[in-house]
Amino acid sequence: MGEAWLRGVAADLAAATLFATRIPLPHGTPIGGADIARAGWALPVVGALIGLLSASVYWIACTLGLPPFCCAALAVAASLISTGALHEDGLADTFDGFGGGDTRERKLEIMRDSRIGSYGACALALSLLLRVGALASLSGPAQAAWALIAAHAGARAMMPLFLRLVPPARRDGLAADAGRPPPASVAGAALLGLVLLLLSLGGARSLAAFALLIAAFGVMRWLTLRQIGGQTGDVSGALEQISEIAVLLAAAASRL
Repeated sequence: MGEAWLRGVAADLAAATLFATRIPLPHGTPIGGADIARAGWALPVVGALIGLLSASVYWIACTLGLPPFCCAALAVAASLISTGALHEDGLADTFDGFGGGDTRERKLEIMRDSRIGSYGACALALSLLLRVGALASLSGPAQAAWALIAAHAGARAMMPLFLRLVPPARRDGLAADAGRPPPASVAGAALLGLVLLLLSLGGARSLAAFALLIAAFGVMRWLTLRQIGGQTGDVSGALEQISEIAVLLAAAASRL
């Protein structure tokens, strides 16, 4: 039983890593939607790893004497490289679809188009500016590292819950293939995300970040049901981006 449990944990961690990053794994096998749904609890762990990678780049840039804005920009660039801009793509597609389509079918069609429009470009620009600006306002590499870990872990903790509570908008696609994540996976992701928030940000900032995450979740749930009648992989990516921004803004708030 113990060996089987460890193999299952290792398989889930590998599936979450293959889905959320471009980190090559030895003997990696193709994963499907069901693997991602089962491994949802591991997404905050992978998020913390992405945060650590970004924090390392921030520290190196600071060591070289670069100004805070450049350090922050390089840290965000490291996260883009490590994830293949997976969630940024979802953010752009979601805003293009929601902003440019006049019917549910047209919105979904736009979201599948690989080209980027004005709504998506503006959403991406705001996402990058807010993340870089929030990081640049922090006092140094240590505070930035904790903020990055909290943001990447906390944001990814919201995704299994979103997939669980919001039905798929399509009958095909990654979200439809994944189905509803098991309750244990959703609970595990939420618990890990909360613990990492508390450990990384402390009392007041972690509470503010948690409140902003809940607000972002509620708004995205309402908006996606109103716009297209359910969630897609792009919408989940948009939720991750908005949640990541929310945590970084809470970490950067000077009055907390």
